Amino acid sequence: MNLAAHAVEHMPTPPRFRALLGPSFILLGLGLGSGELILWPYLTSNFGMGIIWGAVLGITMQFFINMEIERYSLVRGESIFVGFARKFSYLPFWFIFSTFIGFGWPGIVGASAKLVGNVLGINESHYVAMGMLVLMGLILTLGPVLYKTVERIQMGLIAVGVPSIFVLVLLLASPSSWVSFFKGLVGVGDGYFLLPENIPLASFLAAFAFAGAGGNLNLAQSFYIKEKGYGMGQFSGRITSILTGKVENIKLEGARFKMDSENLSRFKKWWRLINREHLLVFWATGAFTISLLGLLAYTTTFGSTTPGAGINFVLYEAATIGIRTLPIIGTLFLIIGGVMLFATQMTVLDATSRIMAENLLLVRSHIWRVKTLPSIYYSFLWAQILFGILVFLTNLREPLFLLILGAGINAFAMLVHVALTLWLNLTSLEKQLRPSLLRIGAMGAAFLFLTYFVTRVLLDIV
Repeated sequence: MNLAAHAVEHMPTPPRFRALLGPSFILLGLGLGSGELILWPYLTSNFGMGIIWGAVLGITMQFFINMEIERYSLVRGESIFVGFARKFSYLPFWFIFSTFIGFGWPGIVGASAKLVGNVLGINESHYVAMGMLVLMGLILTLGPVLYKTVERIQMGLIAVGVPSIFVLVLLLASPSSWVSFFKGLVGVGDGYFLLPENIPLASFLAAFAFAGAGGNLNLAQSFYIKEKGYGMGQFSGRITSILTGKVENIKLEGARFKMDSENLSRFKKWWRLINREHLLVFWATGAFTISLLGLLAYTTTFGSTTPGAGINFVLYEAATIGIRTLPIIGTLFLIIGGVMLFATQMTVLDATSRIMAENLLLVRSHIWRVKTLPSIYYSFLWAQILFGILVFLTNLREPLFLLILGAGINAFAMLVHVALTLWLNLTSLEKQLRPSLLRIGAMGAAFLFLTYFVTRVLLDIV
């Protein structure tokens, strides 16, 4: 591996806050389609609102994890994977492996196809899922600049989806449901505290890992802030379509800045701005939405006998919404949910293809040139799409099973990258740029929490 030393540049002047909006919408969208729309509503519909504290704690932990990932790319202008590779040359193999086995299972698009298939009257929804995968590949392949394509889609869907869910909750939630919600925020459930005895720990761990993005997807935030031009990321190029995009000069290696008063002042301004952006968009909007979706599922399905298994509770939820309001509203709920899941799966394909492509290039940087990164990216993209189609041709079609399988694997991947990120920032960044004691404590708490639940799940399996 032949990684060049960091060039020395001036820290760019921070822009207005509005110009920074974007990367957190993508990461929020990655969570909205899996944890928020499926996993946490599944838990609240079966076990009540007493477990919603886990969703809020999970997304709070991910806020601190994501900001440490952003810290590295902000001040080094390169992805965090390049930083890891500078420390340990074999880590790229781990990130390729853990990303593929964690996100290769197409549970999210399977859930999307099930909702859309129900609206269209199609029972064999796995065929719809296969068509969706191909459509996602075409959208990502033909969009001139990948970052802009993904950002615009996620911002548009969140702008429509979140207010719609809020209105539904206001219409349907009873006063007693709101009481259960507020009690659940502090872990008080119906006859239990924190966790009911019969809750499957694998399902809870999966939901906790996906309270936000989850797994190696957290690390993809490093790409998005770099391509948005945060800090030193302004000195690197972006991935563009090999068919419709204008080729940009892409560099794996980033740049650093001199530790003088002007550059440090600019860094502090950048740090305050990007913390505010992530707090408002990712944490506040994410916690708000995940709570509302859990409450909506609780209000419409808890205590009822839902038909079938898997994610059929969402179909029951939509039917109840239609009965208590208008049938068209229940149908719209399924359509909005299906489209949000579609966008999430597409963003997952984008993020995972980026992760695996850059890590493969890091392994083979002495042979392949950096300008081949887009071609490697699209190879991974279509390889994942083909794998997803092959999965749907087997009997492993149940979306909830695929989601829990992938999320359980990703919880372990999170455990690894939380430790690696903190270690990287404490050992490779200048003292003035390192995380504070509060941030170190938050990362340590996240590591211990994930260690506890991953260990419990493994012991249960054994």
